[in-house]
Amino acid sequence: MNASNTRESVLGSIRGSLRVTGDDAARVDAVRKRLKAPSPNLVPERANVRGEESIALLTEMLEGQSAHVSRAKTLDEIPKLVANYLRKNNLPAEFRTGSDGLLADIPWGKATSLTHHLGRGQGDDAVAVSRARTAAAETGTLFLTSGPENPTTLNFLPDTHIVVIQAKDILGSYEDGWNAIRKIYGKRPLPRAVNLISGPSRTADIEQIIVMGAHGPRRLHVIIAG
Repeated sequence: MNASNTRESVLGSIRGSLRVTGDDAARVDAVRKRLKAPSPNLVPERANVRGEESIALLTEMLEGQSAHVSRAKTLDEIPKLVANYLRKNNLPAEFRTGSDGLLADIPWGKATSLTHHLGRGQGDDAVAVSRARTAAAETGTLFLTSGPENPTTLNFLPDTHIVVIQAKDILGSYEDGWNAIRKIYGKRPLPRAVNLISGPSRTADIEQIIVMGAHGPRRLHVIIAG
């Protein structure tokens, strides 16, 4: 039995259990309306924050998960922040980014010690800089969309991941974050992947001992711009 036949067999069993057919116009219309206008789930009270409150909560949650957070009033301040962070952690003064427009607007030349590479992540990259399109303050979660602007390989291959997010893009809840992603892409197809990142990679699978960098970066530095 091929994949198509298997799928139809499973769907047929479900329809039989529900005693419905696949051509029920009312049910098809209900699904179409639901997809066109998604209704929100119950949002916890702690996620009902905006502005500086959302930034403070995001910072608290990220730092509680071993991430480092800093603020930049303007994009001009970011090169110095990156250079200082790399120097403080004895890391090489070079990094890689995708073609994201916001990252391209950062005047990296202001920090002459930095070497900037473009493209998808390579196995020997020590540091990557990505852009988060939005964030959910309730859990300290960054939303990073895939594509040439911010290759997913940059999120997972380097030991050190630096993420830039604009202050105006920090929202309260997951629902707010997904609504923002839908608004950004509009009628265009959504990206192939949206990676949700809430801190450096870690695991305690072996003897309940925390190991950093098990499945990705061992360091996460978030820069909030604006």
